Amino acid sequence: MPSLLVVLCNCVLIFLAAVTTTVEASRQFQVGDHLGWRVPDQNNTAFYTQWAQTNRFQIGDSLVFVYQNDSLLTVEKYDYFNCDTTEPITTFTNGKSTLNLDRSGAFYFISGTLDHCNHGQKLLVEVMAPHPIPALSPPPTISIPPQVSISPAMAPSPYSSESDTIQTASSSAIVFTSSFVSTFVTVVVMMMFAL
Repeated sequence: MPSLLVVLCNCVLIFLAAVTTTVEASRQFQVGDHLGWRVPDQNNTAFYTQWAQTNRFQIGDSLVFVYQNDSLLTVEKYDYFNCDTTEPITTFTNGKSTLNLDRSGAFYFISGTLDHCNHGQKLLVEVMAPHPIPALSPPPTISIPPQVSISPAMAPSPYSSESDTIQTASSSAIVFTSSFVSTFVTVVVMMMFAL
């Protein structure tokens, strides 16, 4: 029987870890996929814009630029929109550059080769801000209210606002989650004592 008890305890710990923590793995994106960092075809100058829109970038991800006979500049917003290569933040010329996305917000990249940016070799990446995970509230206490009749003066207003409805739905979801977790833990503990 001790082995069953160990299995149950491990199941509870795994369940609680899964409910209370999240793991986000960083990803590495090769810019332009198999085409890499180059001047797009004349009929597809929005190639890098479309590529960026099909991906979701998060803090901790990285971009890999693979190129030949070209360069990569990180620039400010104004320089990106005007294809101005005169004052880059950083310049890369090694043929394979990896840049870490270490903050939320916009990152601007252009080619350092004359007129490549004007022909569509530029990239704007929007990195998403992290979403905080709300902590679980303690399980609610259950008490039986006294029998009270509701008079018309105490009746709820038929004109509840949308924000009241949203707050109630959100609170209900948190109460349900908390109740589920506490019920699950209680059942497992009772099973352990039954052994």
